[in-house]
Amino acid sequence: MEWYTVGLGLLGLLMLFITIGLPIPFALAAASFPFLWNIQGFSTSVVTSELKLWGVWIDYILLAVPLFVFLGELIGKSNIGPNLYQFLHQGVRIRGSAAYGSIGASAGFGAVCGSSMVGALTIGGVALPEMLRLGYGKRLASGVLAAGGTLSVLIPPSLILLFYGIVTDQSIGDLFIAGVIPGIILVTGFVAVVIIWGIVYPEDIPDSERTTKMRFITVLATVGPIAIIGAVITVAIYAGIATPTEAAAIAALVTVILAFAFGGLTFQAFKDSLFATMRTMGYLGLLLSAGVLFGFVLTYYRVPQQFTEMFLSFDLSPMAVLAIVLVFYIILGMFLEPVSMTFITLPTIYPLMNAAGFDLIWFGVVYTITMEIAVLTPPVGLNLYVIQGISQGKVTIGDVIMGCLPFIAMMVLLIIILIIAPDVALWLPEQTN
Repeated sequence: MEWYTVGLGLLGLLMLFITIGLPIPFALAAASFPFLWNIQGFSTSVVTSELKLWGVWIDYILLAVPLFVFLGELIGKSNIGPNLYQFLHQGVRIRGSAAYGSIGASAGFGAVCGSSMVGALTIGGVALPEMLRLGYGKRLASGVLAAGGTLSVLIPPSLILLFYGIVTDQSIGDLFIAGVIPGIILVTGFVAVVIIWGIVYPEDIPDSERTTKMRFITVLATVGPIAIIGAVITVAIYAGIATPTEAAAIAALVTVILAFAFGGLTFQAFKDSLFATMRTMGYLGLLLSAGVLFGFVLTYYRVPQQFTEMFLSFDLSPMAVLAIVLVFYIILGMFLEPVSMTFITLPTIYPLMNAAGFDLIWFGVVYTITMEIAVLTPPVGLNLYVIQGISQGKVTIGDVIMGCLPFIAMMVLLIIILIIAPDVALWLPEQTN
């Protein structure tokens, strides 16, 4: 069977199954089975599928995924995340402090949790009602929180960077540290967006914000846990003390202790965190398993290699190849969420980027920023619906979309900066190797 027949057949079946409403993990597996049967026969294919499923659940590197998810759930269900926002908002007595506090809290949350949706839900659940009460414009308030949640995707630890490293067989530690400087630039860029927004639409930012000053002990209980958890992850990974999986395990244990001791975590909230993690991993585990099966079929028929050779035969410049890939992902991001895109498309795309001469650590950062844009683009922009749902009808989905546009523009600008100056992402990994 020709490689293009397999590629088009897989894509066609996948789109068909998704269109009729089959969940993406099952759609991936169902699209793979006919071609798997052609390779091995029915009985052997079933055994292979079982082995792929089991292999995902016992993979040592993948153990970091549920641990980081659990860590984020603990922070979200304790007072640590909300208190961080209150500290940054009340501790900065300037015009627009609630907006800047939202960005800072989202960045701080991103430094201990790799989930964009959990970040938007945790910080947005506290910040959005407060910002609307203070008189912030609906578009600014919803846009800064939806976009702020995406900082969890870029600032390490990041689940998307983790999945990218698994699919492309790149160093997770190098990918994490490569996201640090771009993450700082993006936080600065978001702050600049709020400043410019306040100049262009001054009515969207109240002149004064009456807030109650936090007690010193509350400040310690707020900043301390975040600083400790972030330090555990950062030092353990970058100092070579522990692998990302070991660092995630230690950080999760530390988070449990701190959430009970300082975050007001109840036993019921702890159980809820466990069950929420199980539900998330039930989906992610099936998605990972089906993605591995899908990738096995692609690799067996040499679809990525042949696709790369065909694409390069057009003699396009590397920049043209990159532009086509980025546009492809932005369009695809309107219909699929980032984790699904990673396992469906990356096995084919990353060999092409490697052959075009791009550093795969650098491309991992660019890819992750593109995934940030994906969670803000309708009709399947997850963060859009999270923030709109939190507002309880006070903000329309149109307000959230319009509010996100300037922040999306800042992400596009960051990609341009990375293209012009790749060392923005590569300098730190080079210093640690």
